[in-house]
Amino acid sequence: MSCQETNLTWFFLPRFRVLTVQALFFADGGLLALGCNIFNLGLFPCFIAYPLIYRKIIGKNPTQGRILTGAVIAGIFSLQLGAFCVVLQTLFSGISELPFGTFLILMQSIHLAIGIAEGLVTAAVVVFVWKARPEVLSAAGRSAPIGEINISKVLIGLLAATVVIGGALSWFASSRPDGLEWAMFKTAGTEALETPEHGAHTLLVGIQEKTAFLPDYGFKTGETKLEAGVHPSWPAVDAGTSVSGLVGGALTLLVAFLIGLALNRRRKARV
Repeated sequence: MSCQETNLTWFFLPRFRVLTVQALFFADGGLLALGCNIFNLGLFPCFIAYPLIYRKIIGKNPTQGRILTGAVIAGIFSLQLGAFCVVLQTLFSGISELPFGTFLILMQSIHLAIGIAEGLVTAAVVVFVWKARPEVLSAAGRSAPIGEINISKVLIGLLAATVVIGGALSWFASSRPDGLEWAMFKTAGTEALETPEHGAHTLLVGIQEKTAFLPDYGFKTGETKLEAGVHPSWPAVDAGTSVSGLVGGALTLLVAFLIGLALNRRRKARV
């Protein structure tokens, strides 16, 4: 596999599949904003943070400390660039009157904390793979296929973590607004902008309502938790949340498999 194809894999698999699954099946993020979300959360990590920051820090002989440092710094830079891009996109859209300076400061500050957290989580996953099968990271660094490397131990570990996190630890997820919603609320007193009643937005919302069989990461009840005025206790033990976590993990894995299959067939067709 060429370096360019490796970069495309890094771009599409981690970001495209998660954001698409969230938007289509859980109504998390609008379909109209899906392209911007993929750009903001995929371009900077793949083409800037990974090759220019993470790879430079870990070097040719990775250590646990280098992986931790590289993942955290790369995570911070990725989120800072992505957050800045969101502010610019909001400004250029022409549909928002959010004060640019205030919105920018709040977006950058909250995503600094988010970047540190995401960097630590990324480091934990990479360190696990590095300890279980260092050959996998070595092959990825050379933009080479993993070939006959046995990764069953890695897959079992990641699958077990997915089941535990998606099925149980998801109960402990915060019900507070995410970084964007928090910044918007602090700037304009609202967590969402007014949307047009007609046009493409309305059409895509209708499509999303039909495809999202687990809206807001729960079973359909005819109304969202926000509309019902319900503020679940913490931890929010809920069967719908557990099912959403498990189904989301399975769907993400399926999309990753299909994209990988398509890329593999494309590579073989060129040989």
